[in-house]
Amino acid sequence: MNLKNLIKLYADKGCGKVYIKTLAANDNSKNQVYLGGSFDVLNILPIINITADDRGDWKRTRFKTKLEFYWLSEEGNEYHAPDTQLILYPKYPEVHFSGFLKGCENAPSDLMVKRIENRLLFLGVNEIGKIFGYVTAPNSELAQEFNSLSGLEIQGLLRVLIIQNKELRKDTKELLLSELKRIHRKGWIKSKRLGRNKELLPCEASNCGGYTLEAELGITPNGYSDPDFLGWEVKQFGVTDFAKYQSSIITLMTPEPTGGYYVDEGVRTFIEKFGYTDKMGRADRMNFGGIHKTGQKHQTTGLTLTLQGFDVESGKITHTDGSIALIGRNDIEAASWSFTSLLKHWNRKHAKASYVPSKHVEKPERQYSYGNNIILGVGTDFTLFLKQMALGRIYYDPGIKLENISTKPSVKRRSQFRIKSLYLPQLYRNNEVVDLKKL
Repeated sequence: MNLKNLIKLYADKGCGKVYIKTLAANDNSKNQVYLGGSFDVLNILPIINITADDRGDWKRTRFKTKLEFYWLSEEGNEYHAPDTQLILYPKYPEVHFSGFLKGCENAPSDLMVKRIENRLLFLGVNEIGKIFGYVTAPNSELAQEFNSLSGLEIQGLLRVLIIQNKELRKDTKELLLSELKRIHRKGWIKSKRLGRNKELLPCEASNCGGYTLEAELGITPNGYSDPDFLGWEVKQFGVTDFAKYQSSIITLMTPEPTGGYYVDEGVRTFIEKFGYTDKMGRADRMNFGGIHKTGQKHQTTGLTLTLQGFDVESGKITHTDGSIALIGRNDIEAASWSFTSLLKHWNRKHAKASYVPSKHVEKPERQYSYGNNIILGVGTDFTLFLKQMALGRIYYDPGIKLENISTKPSVKRRSQFRIKSLYLPQLYRNNEVVDLKKL
């Protein structure tokens, strides 16, 4: 195996990115493989589910998540390792890779059982969430070739190979900004979206700003996760003035509650108990909305947003079975979002993110133009999200409604966690604002 053949092997498996860890002697099947001192790796490796293993002892509490992991042979054969998982320790925090040999027909046990320094572990991810592993000895031809490379992107403890058309591409940030500059210079662009087969389709909805930008970038939807561009999350947000890009409100995610009265009794009953008659006088309608910030009782709903299982001073999760919860009179839990569910939502696409301001017009036809000030963020984990929520900068702002109550009741669900664009940099370990006009 050499570097050229490895890149071809991963490209044939549909992997656009390969992450490489230089293994310490202690990185083996007995001691597990240490992947970093934060939860950043969850942004990189697609996870199947997350479970809480809370033993009432902060030192022992942990999350576990399964991975769809396969070892690759030199011929490109896949060997499933069904017990592969990540173990996350919020106390430190730390993430460990384990179970990667158990139950696998042809695992590289000779390299992953022993204590050998400077082995290289390659982890490739394809578009449907399968992870492919390959490991090589420190004195191999592949290791020598890889170690001679320079200028690779780094994410935590991992170096990154970006593969495009079976060739190595190093500077994805430069490519992204080049494309965004091209789009900015085009001015007004007719609203559109791409279909799964890259066919151009019309788009007339109010949320077409994102679809239009993705269409310009050649991004199409896929079955595993929302689209990205060479590993970058690309998210647009509306503004009225490109110079005022720090004053917009951005919806970060829209997860449904996983517990509380909302789940136990149903959405309609939830609205009837905690909602209110439509304030604009629209008949036969009730709403549940308004900005709910941590520790503040909402005047209309009577509910207080709380963080349960998170220590604000240390910025650490203290209980893996914790949650964000709306609490009402007599400590009733109106709705809650478990940390396990939110971890998966937050870490899907936030390894590298770009936020692009946009303006729109609706006449004579819907069109969008995209601004020059691009907010870039690299490296995040869920604790950064919780810190901003504790400060009230991220807040819950639902748009839930019950219509046609007396005839044919219908419910609209929309739970939103939002933030002002000014505070976006606080969610990433590295951030910057790039003015495309200066490139």
